[in-house]
Amino acid sequence: MQGVELIKKYFPSLSAEQHRQFAMLANLYQEWNEKINVISRKDIDELYERHVLHALGIAKVVSFADQTRVLDVGTGGGFPGIPLAILFPQCHFHLVDSIGKKIQVVKAVAEGIGLTNVTAQHTRAEEVAQQFDFVVSRAVTQITPFYNWVHGKFLKTNKNAIPNGILYLKGGDITEEFATLNRKYIVYSLPDYFEELFFETKKVLFIPIK
Repeated sequence: MQGVELIKKYFPSLSAEQHRQFAMLANLYQEWNEKINVISRKDIDELYERHVLHALGIAKVVSFADQTRVLDVGTGGGFPGIPLAILFPQCHFHLVDSIGKKIQVVKAVAEGIGLTNVTAQHTRAEEVAQQFDFVVSRAVTQITPFYNWVHGKFLKTNKNAIPNGILYLKGGDITEEFATLNRKYIVYSLPDYFEELFFETKKVLFIPIK
């Protein structure tokens, strides 16, 4: 199963508008990837499984309450931020990356599918001035420097079923890397939610800030 049907398999309550937006991603990323390589060539044909659905693994951990503010650090071409923004249209997503060409793609894709709840900024995480309920990312670096970049960027009040914190998509063995963090974290294994083999070692790591 591929395309938007794969998304509907796990998120069957998509609205017509969400279905339209998810369906448009394939052509937009194909076109932009030919100009600016933001997704590996071997992965572009697996866009919905390896990028869109993978991003939505975060939505299996928490269903963001309306008005939740989310920072996506090192978003690349817009993952996990753009799929999450489609799924949660009443939340705001701020996507940042230190590479300007990637932010160009993010802005074009968001505009192309009519997303109004996304802003994108060419900057480093350390330089973001706003505060958020959650920070999301797809394993852009080791967790300890990442935590140091973002730990001061959280709102004090919680509005979701889990407290404010970091939601980090990661694959493979995390034991050694996370031993350096010296903070409590919770592991959510994506095979508990998705049956495709791609997710066999994939996880969402939740690090509460409080």
